[in-house]
Amino acid sequence: SFPASVRLPVPASSSPPLTLNLQEVMLGYSDSNKDSGFLSSNWEIHKAQKSLQKIAEGYGVNLRIFHGRGGSVGRGGGPAYEAILAQPGHSINGRIKITEQGEVLASKYSLLDLALYHMETITTAVIQASLLRTGFDDIEPWNEIMEELAARSRQHYRALIYEQPDFIDFFHQVTPIEEISQLQISSRPARRPSGKKDLSSLRAIPWVFSWTQTRFLLPSWYGVGTALQEFLNEEPEEHLKLLRYFYIKWPFFKMVISKAEMTLAKVDMQMAQHYVQELSKPEDKERFVKVFEQIASEFNLTRDLVLKITNHNKLLDGDPILQRSVQLRNGTIVPLGFIQVSLLKRLRQSMNTTATSGVIHSRYSKGELLRGALLTINGIAAGMRNTG
Repeated sequence: SFPASVRLPVPASSSPPLTLNLQEVMLGYSDSNKDSGFLSSNWEIHKAQKSLQKIAEGYGVNLRIFHGRGGSVGRGGGPAYEAILAQPGHSINGRIKITEQGEVLASKYSLLDLALYHMETITTAVIQASLLRTGFDDIEPWNEIMEELAARSRQHYRALIYEQPDFIDFFHQVTPIEEISQLQISSRPARRPSGKKDLSSLRAIPWVFSWTQTRFLLPSWYGVGTALQEFLNEEPEEHLKLLRYFYIKWPFFKMVISKAEMTLAKVDMQMAQHYVQELSKPEDKERFVKVFEQIASEFNLTRDLVLKITNHNKLLDGDPILQRSVQLRNGTIVPLGFIQVSLLKRLRQSMNTTATSGVIHSRYSKGELLRGALLTINGIAAGMRNTG
């Protein structure tokens, strides 16, 4: 049997015969990641695709899934080849549709050779996923373990984002979220029209964008380490062997760990700490340092366990070219981070709304300071190759 569903009367289609009996369903990645964290979001979307495919097969309908991915890992982005191979069962079946964000167009399509290579990569992955399925998604004990990991990760993520009493103030003070809201780069405002400055009204793009700027990249890894560690605590040796086996044999698990590894390589906790130290109000600094320490502890745990599962000595040892690219870009962004913090500090002092510690007098106007801050935001986004 297939999941409970409702057959709706649909008028006869006027589409060409080749498109008859084809149903397209779009999947969004952004809000689920923001609400429940990286690991839980990926697993729930994975399960949703299996359910959709089962319903389509039950009604004899051809299914095409439209993946509404963002450019960043926190919004479903990442290497296309691994992402396609990680799709469940027969959900590909020779058909796929993917959004390409404006921020990644230049890196994929600006040169003819680049564009051809990218299209060949996607085509190869679709063929492999359609014809060479291994059936790993139907091994129930594996699914049960993944369900457990996702639940633990979601619980730890939400404990920070929604239950830590200082987190919302921390987010608004130590990230450039308010300044990002003034960037004219989006088709929609940063917040939904509720009038509140809470996380529920904040859209996913500026949420991810803010964490990318400060080098935390929190939405793309937080909660993964705790979930893995709690699982390993039950039977350390056996469960480590099992996770390493998953990484080698299960495309979905390999995709999740590989994305986390790539994101962790882009994190710079020293720079993130600089944002916390310089942009916190004096009366809030002690509270915010504790929040930072909680985040840094999870980062260290996640990094160590990813290295243990992949058997790498350093992050991205399995992809030396990407490793070197990330290292080079990380180095060029550091000066922009220091400049951004200085400009944000001056700007907020001049506006007397989110005044931060220290006294900095500036001969520049608010408009000039804001323009400078926005330029650094653009520069860091270019260096990180991600906005939101």
